[in-house]
Amino acid sequence: MVNYKEMYSILFNKMTDIIEEIQLIQCQTEAMYIQSKDREFVSLESGKNSDQPKKKE
Repeated sequence: MVNYKEMYSILFNKMTDIIEEIQLIQCQTEAMYIQSKDREFVSLESGKNSDQPKKKE
């Protein structure tokens, strides 16, 4: 019989480890950006048509 409790435990623990690693990497890269002398702000548009070029009016 399949041990679902063990399978879930393995999956949950691995996913938790990966999330923690991603959060650490995010903090490291944010610190790099903050310490950078040549910061540039980029405005990103949201919406369903954001990947299409803007129409000139």
